[in-house]
Order: sequence, then structure tokens, then C-alpha cells
Amino acid sequence: MAKVLMKGNEALAESAMRAGCRFFSGYPITPQSEILEYMSWRMPEYNGECIQTESEVAGINMLFGAAAAGARALTTSSGPGFSLKQEGISYLAADDIPAVIVDVMRIGSGLGDVFQGQGDYWQLTRGGGHGDYRTVVFAPAGVQENADIAYAAFDVAEKYRHPVIIASDAAIGQMAEAVELPERKEHDIGTGGWELKSRKNGEEQRHIVNVYYHMGADRYPTFLLDKYRRMTAEQQRWECLRTADAEIILVAYGISSRVCKQAVKDGRAEGLKLGLIRPITLWPFPSRAFEKSGPQVKGFLSVEMNILGQMTDDIILATGGRYPVKYYGEFANVPDAGVCVERAEAFLREIRGKI
Repeated sequence: MAKVLMKGNEALAESAMRAGCRFFSGYPITPQSEILEYMSWRMPEYNGECIQTESEVAGINMLFGAAAAGARALTTSSGPGFSLKQEGISYLAADDIPAVIVDVMRIGSGLGDVFQGQGDYWQLTRGGGHGDYRTVVFAPAGVQENADIAYAAFDVAEKYRHPVIIASDAAIGQMAEAVELPERKEHDIGTGGWELKSRKNGEEQRHIVNVYYHMGADRYPTFLLDKYRRMTAEQQRWECLRTADAEIILVAYGISSRVCKQAVKDGRAEGLKLGLIRPITLWPFPSRAFEKSGPQVKGFLSVEMNILGQMTDDIILATGGRYPVKYYGEFANVPDAGVCVERAEAFLREIRGKI
């Protein structure tokens, strides 16, 4: 199939519709507004519904209704708007309703600003609402992955009957690259097994309610633990680059990972043995990628676009605390490949000085 030049946000929107998404509800907010704009243009051609809601709260609750009826439904936001959706996401998780939510990250905290960032990692990976839940979180690193992941996310959501989040960022959403779009397919709205629909006389009435109320306190913990164990076992995704002999391994996702690929190349040219682990799923975090680290590894350097180094905790957990972990981050700027190399060199000198 021929490639086309598209923005990341547009490729995500088009791919979601090609996957059978026929309902979108959302509110404009930088840097994801192109998704809403694109959906408002294209969704009628797919015989779907696109609703610009009065708020993010309305967006997530309208999505809940459409998903409960069996539709492949999507809502998108960024930063503070994503925060407002948290109660609705926790209800989707509690009621076993599949749907796809996109967060095109920008800098925070609070209202934050319209600049690019990766400051939502904790909220994305720990479950931003109340109760015992997490969601599968995909982190695309380019326009093609934006399209591929959006296409696959609905299948993953329906496999586990659970909401799925795509953690994009402003750079990925706004950049334009050549992309090969997937084939269009239709989704049968009435075959999921959870959806509410009209019933004939004598048929059992369906209703949506927290799964806990169906199962009770004796069965629910086993059900929930099994669900998350399956997601953890089956959905870890990552990419490795030059890790077989690396002494310092960079860990980065999204736009930061693209910079780190250049840093690995530049560092190797200078004789510094750098590698890269790129999580494609932020949750479940790809701990299996770290289990393959050889004895030559001296430490891990997390590269992110936030101030506090939010991913470092997961790297420490994934490595069992066996290696030192450092952090290099930027706030509103994309990390610099040259700085990555400098930080890795300094980190390696520090480690060797302690041996």
C-alpha cells in the first residue's frame, strides 16, 4: 500500500476509524486538537458519530455509554483534560467495558502549559482514579506507530474487556512522517457479549454494573488478580538496540527514545558502549527486556521529558535493584543526543570510581 504524509494525530485518528471506531467524544485541547478536527471531518464518511463535548468529563461519560452499547469508542485529551477523565476510566475498568483513551502529553503540573512533555507517566501507569485498577498503556515513538497502535488497541481492549490508553506526546502528535495506513475493517457492534441492546420478550435483561457486585467479595479478588496477571504476561512490548554488549543502557519512550537512538550511534562512534531499551508498553512495564541484561552492564540511564524522573522507579523494580539507575530529563525541550552521551560518560566514570 502506498504511503501518505500525515501528522501523528491525524494518522492515529484515521487508523482508529479503519479499526472500526465509530464513536468519538472529546474536547479540544492543545496538542491533541487535530484528532477531534480530523474525526469531525472523516467520521461521517465512516457512518460514525463525532461529538465535540462541552467538557472532558462529558467526553469520557459519553464514551462509556457508546462502549457499553458495543461500539468501538475513542476519546482523546491532554494533560489537565486527561486528569478530568480519571473517574470515568476507573468506572470503565470496574465494569469490564473496553474502550480506547488517548493522552497526547504536555508539560504540567496543574494546568501546565501547551509545550511538549512527558509528565503524565505516573498517572498513566498507576491508575489515575480510585480503586484497584491499571490499564494497558502503549507509547508510540512515531507516526507509523501511532497508526499501528491505534489500530491494534481496540482488539487489546476487547480481549481483556478493559480500557486501553495510548500515551502519545506533543512531538509525536504534531510531527509529519510518511505512514502506511492499515486496511479498513468493520466491527460488529452486537457480538462482544457485554453490550446493552434491545431484547425480545422473555430474553434476559442486560445491565452494566461494577463486576464486584456480580461476583461478591469471595470471587472478585481472584478474578481481578488473574486479569492483571494475564495482561502482564501477554502485553509486555519493547524494542532493544545494541544492548548485547552495552555498559550503559539508556531507557526512553516516545520522542525521547528517538533522540536516544542517535545518542547510541554517537556514543558508539566515540567508543562508549551504549544501548537502548525502549518500552512500547509503559504498563505492563517490559521487565523481561531487563532480565536479558548481560554481566557487562554497569547501569541504566532514564531519559525523559519531565523534572522528577518518573520512569526511574520502574527501571529499579525491573532490574531488582541490582544496578545503579540515573536520570537525565528536560522540561519543555526534547532531550539532546549529545547531552545523553555526556551524561552516560559521566555516569560510567562515577560507577568505575566506586569499584
